[in-house]
Amino acid sequence: MKPNVAIVLAGGTGSRLGGDIPKQFFKVRGRMLIEYAIEAFERHPLIDEIAVVSHEKHLNEVADIVQRNGWTKVRHVLKGGKERYDSSLSAIRAYEAEDVNLIFHDAARPLVSQRIITDVVETLKQEKACGVAVPSVDTIFVCHDGYIQTAPDRSILQRAQTPQGFDIAVIKLAYERGMNDPAFKATDDCGIVLKYCPEVPIRIVEGEEANMKVTYKDDLRLLEMYMD
Repeated sequence: MKPNVAIVLAGGTGSRLGGDIPKQFFKVRGRMLIEYAIEAFERHPLIDEIAVVSHEKHLNEVADIVQRNGWTKVRHVLKGGKERYDSSLSAIRAYEAEDVNLIFHDAARPLVSQRIITDVVETLKQEKACGVAVPSVDTIFVCHDGYIQTAPDRSILQRAQTPQGFDIAVIKLAYERGMNDPAFKATDDCGIVLKYCPEVPIRIVEGEEANMKVTYKDDLRLLEMYMD
């Protein structure tokens, strides 16, 4: 089997939570969000190693966090870039000579479960790409210039989460094609594969509401509720 490498994306420099601390370093119940995220992969038996991608001004801080926690699977602390996709590219380049699965996860999703990680790894035994998602419980509007254009059937809509897993050859090819596109634009890795490697099916793994992304202050209260 291919080694499974978890890529914890912690490249953000700002925070909508207030202050100058990036959200991945915000503490809840005495631990940083990034610590919860890395710990989930560190203790999972099917994850072979971990790389953390951080903005260069936080590289030493991340290295200190890894050392303090005594994590043994963290092989790399990598420098990210200005955009989110720069962080993914940094990880792809670090592993491009190896035949591995890359499993990308946002550091701001601290409560990823062992079940989700297992399902992603197991899916990658049969598929070359997969994403985690939960059904949308709200009606979604497609809008333009402040007006509703369409309201897609919510039964076919799902909200994306992470981790997102890929055979490295697939995600590398998708980025190579994308970076040659003058109109390249990306918010997540499944979207890049969907656009630039449409021949590759992307399997959906069932997510969980607790696998939420912390973005605003109110999210912290909800996060603590899920921790109880």
